[in-house]
Formats: sequence, C-alpha cells, structure tokens
Amino acid sequence: MEQVVRNRGHNRRKTGLVVIAPPGNEEFETIWKNLEERKLPWESLTQEQFKQKYPGFSLNPEEVAGCDHDGGVLSADKALRAVQEQFLKMGGVIRDGERVKHIQPGQVVKVTTNSSVFEAEHLVITAGPWAQKVLSPLGLELPLKTLRINVCYWKEKIPGKSGLLQNFPTFLAVNPNGEEHEVYGLPSQEYPGLFKICFHGGNEADPEARELQDKPNEIQDIQILCKFVSQYFPDLHPKPAVIEQCMYTSTPDCNFILDYHPLHKNIVIGSGFSGHGFKLSPLVGKILCELSIGKQPIYDLKPFSITRFKTQ
Repeated sequence: MEQVVRNRGHNRRKTGLVVIAPPGNEEFETIWKNLEERKLPWESLTQEQFKQKYPGFSLNPEEVAGCDHDGGVLSADKALRAVQEQFLKMGGVIRDGERVKHIQPGQVVKVTTNSSVFEAEHLVITAGPWAQKVLSPLGLELPLKTLRINVCYWKEKIPGKSGLLQNFPTFLAVNPNGEEHEVYGLPSQEYPGLFKICFHGGNEADPEARELQDKPNEIQDIQILCKFVSQYFPDLHPKPAVIEQCMYTSTPDCNFILDYHPLHKNIVIGSGFSGHGFKLSPLVGKILCELSIGKQPIYDLKPFSITRFKTQ
C-alpha cells in the first residue's frame, strides 16, 4: 500500500513511534523485543532525553519510554483512494452504497443486494462492524463486539507555545498511571493545529446508530482522556475541541479472524480487526486472496482461526 501511495506523491509522514509504560510492563517489553529481533531502529529514552526530544509531553517520574524511529502516519483516506484507483485500473468494479440483503451458499455463491444479484465461485466477506449481521444468517455466531470509539482532538491553550506542533510523535501509552487501559495519539491531519489523542476502546453500539448520545463529560473514556491530557500534555486544553466517532469490531483476544467458513470452503471471512487492522490491510488482503483461490499462505493462521473461540 505504501508503494501505491508513494507513486501518487503522498508519502507517509514519518514521526517516530513513542511507547511509554510503567517499568517492567510486559507489553512494553514485548514490543521492544520484537523490534530488536528484527533489527529495526529503536532506542530507549531516559527521562531527560525524552524531555529534550518531546517538549510539552510530560512523563511520570517512574515511567519508561522507547522510540521506534521508523514509525509514522499514513493518511487512511489517501491510501484508500490510491488503492481503489489501482484496483479500477486492473479491471475491478466498486459498487459503493449497495446493501447486502442475502448470501446463498453453494458451489456458486449468490449475493443479493438492494439493487443487484451477483454469482461467484468464491466469496470474501469483510463486513466490518456489520459482520455479525452478515454472518449470522450463514450459521455463524461469533463473539464479535462492535464498539463505538470516541475520536478526540485537542487544541493548545496558547497556540504555538508548547512546541508540540513541530514535533508531535505517534505514541502509545500502555497502562498509564498503572491503570488497565491504553491511550494513543498522533498528529492530526483532519484538523490542522489540533492533536489527535484517543482512548483505545469504547462501548458496544449499533453501527447504524454510532452518533454520541451522552454528554461528553458523562462518558467514562472521555473522562479518562481529560485526566490523561491534563497530566501528560499540560499545554493542551483538558477538554476535547472536537469529538467524532468510529467503529471497532473486536474479538475476545483482539486477534483477527482470517479463515474459511467452517461449512462452506468457498467463502472466506476477514473480521474482528479490533482497532488495529488498517495498517496491516495489504498483508491481510494478500492472505484473504490466497485463501479464496485455494493457495496456502506462508503464514501461520492458527491464531486467526474462526474455530478458536469454541474452546474459550
């Protein structure tokens, strides 16, 4: 995907990826172990190094930090447009805004939409937050949860004072203050001058009614974010300037589902990406394509088996 985007003149923005956590945190250690094993450029940062490198971003005195220097941001909208344009050039057809009403399994799979009927020998289903509604009539009741995620943008108290606009990294805060949650952030491309800082999680919601119904100050994850921002980014307003919504489709173990339908081997399913699927979509697409044409992927897909939930 990155090569396709680069060919269109839209390079990813290289910001570095900062991970912070309490000392001895297992997830933190796993991240850096993986980077080290793959000989990727990363470094552990002392408190003083962190302060010099990221002024305006405050750590707790006991926290540890590391930086993956290759980390960055890829514009999702531009990336999708680039891939869709390439898909069309290769003869693909995009039918946008067409609701799937029924899927009839068989040697030839029939898909009925609100305006057409399609037949194919192989079908790949990647229905996002609508996966449960699409898969249930096919005899699959998977432990998928659709979560409403509050995407929050924050502004400086005094524009330009913090220095964050010039050097704001992509970051992941693992168990900040020892609490069992994660907060992530990245430079905002949607709202120039603001900072995108979000809670990694949300509440169950119908994808057809994702709009926020409660007042922001009554929502627990936004309360957590306000506390986080006021502690770690004291030069930002402690209340979000903009709140939008997106959806996660999560599995109990937060791993993907990449597998055949247990009864219909010509139907392949990709689901449950749990909020971390987009960055891996080129590889996921390759795997789903190989499964759909009967080719065995070179990767171990046991962690992504559709039947793994039966034993949990």
